[in-house]
Amino acid sequence: MIRQELLKNIRKVEPYVPGEQPREKAVKLNTNENPYPPSPEVRKVLDTIDTDDFRLYPDPASGELVKALSGYHNVGEDQIFAGVGSDDVLALCFLTFFNSGRPVLFPDITYSFYKVWAQLYRIPYVCPKLDGEFRIVKEDYCRENGGIIFPNPNAPTAIYEELDFVEYILSRNRDSIVIVDEAYVDFAGRSATELIGRYDNLIVTQTFSKSRSLAGMRIGYAVSNPGLIRCLNDVKYSFNSYTMSRAALACGAAAVRDKEYFEENIRKIKETREWAAAELKELGFVMTDSRANFLFVRHPEHDAGKLFDQLRAEDIYVRHWNEERIGQYLRITVGTEDEMHALTDALKKLVTDSRQ
Repeated sequence: MIRQELLKNIRKVEPYVPGEQPREKAVKLNTNENPYPPSPEVRKVLDTIDTDDFRLYPDPASGELVKALSGYHNVGEDQIFAGVGSDDVLALCFLTFFNSGRPVLFPDITYSFYKVWAQLYRIPYVCPKLDGEFRIVKEDYCRENGGIIFPNPNAPTAIYEELDFVEYILSRNRDSIVIVDEAYVDFAGRSATELIGRYDNLIVTQTFSKSRSLAGMRIGYAVSNPGLIRCLNDVKYSFNSYTMSRAALACGAAAVRDKEYFEENIRKIKETREWAAAELKELGFVMTDSRANFLFVRHPEHDAGKLFDQLRAEDIYVRHWNEERIGQYLRITVGTEDEMHALTDALKKLVTDSRQ
């Protein structure tokens, strides 16, 4: 037990709770991973890596990956910042940019790590409420603030807002940093990276964990103007210069270059998403208009917590939060066709049995 005298000087936060990682073979639809393997080009890179090089530090500038990403987004290399997953990139953004003493704004229902970072770095924050349809109310972000961050599509609601919505917030907060977290944008629509040339207060973050099937490699990045990227790098080099492994840098660059595989992967997931949504609606589920690689659903006649437990008993894992406003919703990752058939078959049995 830690003595009270010691406890009073220890920083305390309520930690982020990640999705369960079942060890046994299961239908795993709870952490929004990509159900398909990475690009075959990634395998080729792994087969040719000289492990003798692992005795050397990786490139602190992440040059190979940054070059690939700058070409993909058609921006300068000095406009890309790479990190260990978008969580690492976002945490450094909080540390670097949210220091005014004024509250940072982010939605009340959103990626729960935002609140953790704000508490960890002792940043004041305010969480404007989503409306009754779980949409961000853009007018709520026209107030004094120390910065703004929101996902697009939002999580866990899966709702995507068009670029004119993003631009509305940017144009009314020219003296604040606005971060658009685009972890799921590849399944949705146009990226806010299109606006970077017009707004010097914009930072866009993306990840390789979802659409590029590299969650286990931990690769994320930010796109912005050279000035803000330079600020991020200054903080990174003051914190941990060698953040990304040699293997992650090489595999990430290979994944970016294989555009054909990437686009085919996205097509399959979106097609399966629409099929699964239609099947669940047939069973009586209602849901948001998902533009991500997951569905956010509830059933008017069935308790979400009970359905979560029943599915888990069948070795089917989805995500459930026992929280205000979303306690009756399940978040279901879009898996392979076989995995989604297993899910819908199980739910069909659960819903039908309860009616008999």
